[in-house]
Amino acid sequence: MKMTVELFDNIINTSQDCVFWKDSERRFLGVNQAFLDFYGFESAEVLIGKTDEDMGWHSDPEPFMQDEMRVLAGRSTYKVQGKCFIRGEERDIIASKRPLYEGDKIVGLVGSFVDITEVLRRKNGLDSAQVVYTIDKLRKYSYFDNIIDEISLDEILDPLTGVLSRSYSMKFVNNLIAEKIPFTFTIIDLDNFKYVNDNFGHAAGDHVLKYVSKGLADAAKDFGLVGRFGGDELLMVDLKNIESDQKKSFFEDLYTKSGALRLMMDFDTGSSMITATVGCASYPSDADNFDELFNIIDKMLYIGKGKGRDCYTIYDESVHKDIEVSSVARKGMFREMQNIKALTSRENDLRGKLTAAMPELKDIMQIEDLYYVEADGRMRSVNDTKFDGDASDISNFMKEDIFAERTLENVEKNAPIFYETLTKRGLSSALIMRFCNGGNDQCYLVCAVERKYRIWQDNECAILYYLAGLLG
Repeated sequence: MKMTVELFDNIINTSQDCVFWKDSERRFLGVNQAFLDFYGFESAEVLIGKTDEDMGWHSDPEPFMQDEMRVLAGRSTYKVQGKCFIRGEERDIIASKRPLYEGDKIVGLVGSFVDITEVLRRKNGLDSAQVVYTIDKLRKYSYFDNIIDEISLDEILDPLTGVLSRSYSMKFVNNLIAEKIPFTFTIIDLDNFKYVNDNFGHAAGDHVLKYVSKGLADAAKDFGLVGRFGGDELLMVDLKNIESDQKKSFFEDLYTKSGALRLMMDFDTGSSMITATVGCASYPSDADNFDELFNIIDKMLYIGKGKGRDCYTIYDESVHKDIEVSSVARKGMFREMQNIKALTSRENDLRGKLTAAMPELKDIMQIEDLYYVEADGRMRSVNDTKFDGDASDISNFMKEDIFAERTLENVEKNAPIFYETLTKRGLSSALIMRFCNGGNDQCYLVCAVERKYRIWQDNECAILYYLAGLLG
């Protein structure tokens, strides 16, 4: 049989190992489908021409760099153990690499790796053997009833969380579609999970994943199953709540009553609020095939992150159909800062600068308006020239240059006048930045939204801080 490009692609893309190839500068030239699936990429375009360091995959990139330099010098490596970040979680991998030749000249390298995280956890006893789904629980669903006697439970379940593994979550969903059984498909992304791992350790991160997985499974125990997609992302398949009002009621309860989300968790060295962002859609009303359905819930997740996380987004064709993921994904903070600087440099006064920056801020922060408090304590709106509010006690709680709050509890306690101004405006969550506008007079930028429980991200704080510096 003659080896053709098409045959080569078919062979590479049926491999379960993650395969990649790079040029002599260690820049990606291509990857296979397993690689894309592992990192959650739709195409290789996001990494072509980039190095591992550009992608930020390793907490310590030096060993990987030296390993590849040895390969480019002509030495192959085999089953080298290392670590890489995937969706906020550091995973254990083993990788093999060898040089690529063109004649006698080394022009790049080809490599492959596999994820061995769960194998090591089982070996070291770190997963504490949480089992959420037993054989009897899975028999309720015809797909698992047909296979459960031939496949071990260990193969079906994720070894850390005890919910369905990624593979069997997908098989279950595809079976429902094949059987034309209506269901709601949900992706759940834990907010700022990397913060938990970095500040409290991976054992704390594992505890969060197990606790939330169990809580979600309990919330859907009579009508659906939960699976782990990978890293800090979970999946839920709901066979009951299909209509829009049913989904809204379910998610309202999930966020406010279930105890699975929006909870404070204590660790040995501190505590952290655990929240998640959710995107969902239903089969067959929103999509009649797996690929389209998954793309929709992924898009809903991106929209939820753009709105400030800690929220759910239910697909509505009339609202979301024409929204592209690229329109809600971040463009890159450096470019955003450049744009803000260019816009504000054309204006001389404070209001003019803020008005010029508003379109960019609206896109970055997902806000409809921006407020500012001048030295006289009056709060004004960029968009509404008639608005004039009282914020004379704002300095009571602004002890540092930046303040971010999800619920305005501290504002209510320490600055009741300012709190009343915000709530009369219908605002429930605020990010505030202090700056000096000429001389030593203290002024404030107030980025506030109607949605309660908004999580203000580091990049949003950095953008507002940068704008305050330009104004000062």
